[in-house]
Amino acid sequence: MLDYVGLEADLTEEERMVRDTARDFVEDKFKPIVGDHWIEGTFPTELIGEMGELGFYGPNLDGYGLPDLSETAYGVLMQELEAGDSGLRSMASVQGSLVMYPIHTYGSEAQKDTWLEAMGTGEKIGCFGLTEPNHGSNPSAMETHAEADDEGYVLNGTKTWITNAPIADVALVWARDRSDPDEPVRGFLVETDRDGVRTPKIEEKLSLRASITGQIELSNVYVPEANVLPDVQGMKGPLSCLTQARFGISWGAIGAARDCFETAREYATDREQFGKPIGGYQLQQEKLAEMATQITTAQLLSYRLTELKERGEMRPEQVSMAKRNNVRMARDQSRVAREMLGGNGITADYSPMRHMANLETVYTYEGTHDIHSLILGHDLTGIPAFE
Repeated sequence: MLDYVGLEADLTEEERMVRDTARDFVEDKFKPIVGDHWIEGTFPTELIGEMGELGFYGPNLDGYGLPDLSETAYGVLMQELEAGDSGLRSMASVQGSLVMYPIHTYGSEAQKDTWLEAMGTGEKIGCFGLTEPNHGSNPSAMETHAEADDEGYVLNGTKTWITNAPIADVALVWARDRSDPDEPVRGFLVETDRDGVRTPKIEEKLSLRASITGQIELSNVYVPEANVLPDVQGMKGPLSCLTQARFGISWGAIGAARDCFETAREYATDREQFGKPIGGYQLQQEKLAEMATQITTAQLLSYRLTELKERGEMRPEQVSMAKRNNVRMARDQSRVAREMLGGNGITADYSPMRHMANLETVYTYEGTHDIHSLILGHDLTGIPAFE
């Protein structure tokens, strides 16, 4: 696999084991079936338990039966999963970074005991409810709200574009607490079998098809006080979760791009036209050289970001740069790989066009490309362009 400047030479034995385990799982269990699932718009739910057994959920968290791996190991894992499909990485990323992480960081001991081990094994599935039909890039304008009632809260509202929602056992819903004059945003763990909860599937997606996406519809849903995350209020809660997930996305996008590159390189050395492999022609070699350079540059950015994260020095704005750059890179290079495959490139037998379509979603979710540009612009100038 492409590692042009030998970055993986510095991986520890444990990190190599994570890489190899994930790579073998993707090659042996996932790639043979992903084309059919992508066409049908389904996720191979039969693999969820095995992914848990392999430690793919929340591997950089400690306690509660979780592996407590390095941030590099987590990044490498996300890279290998997205080499299979963005939907595979999204499933694990939402489970680990958007649900398990906030429970681990902001939850009560009872909440941790109830959910973390069960989610780590894949016995229980979680989803993260922030985006709303009318509020995507401006989540602080959310309309979903909670009102105190009988030692608990009653929730009303709708969340949309929620990965895992139709199969989730619990939804971490962010809502405004109208019982407080300041209406702070709080996190509510809402079991999806509660009265008033619906999680309909979003159909007919043209991207991220091998992923289960839905809505969370809340109609007078009662949850007890014990289901509220006790240690966070305000937008810090959901935004800190997104920082964790975006870190994984910056790695995952590299995996998608690398898979596109490897597919194109193999095709270019096998496919003959005019008496020799097409990889022997200057035009194709230039494309491969540029793809390899762009992927390697993205790898360097993510490895450096990971060093900062390990030291506790990583800033959200740096994560925005990595997410913005690496997803754009993967989006662009997947298109180049598709064109190198010619007519064969539009079939499900080859991965680049599937990756290309998926990356339109990754380019948009967890902060659009343009929003991350504004985050960086604010950081660089001190002037917020959002207002």
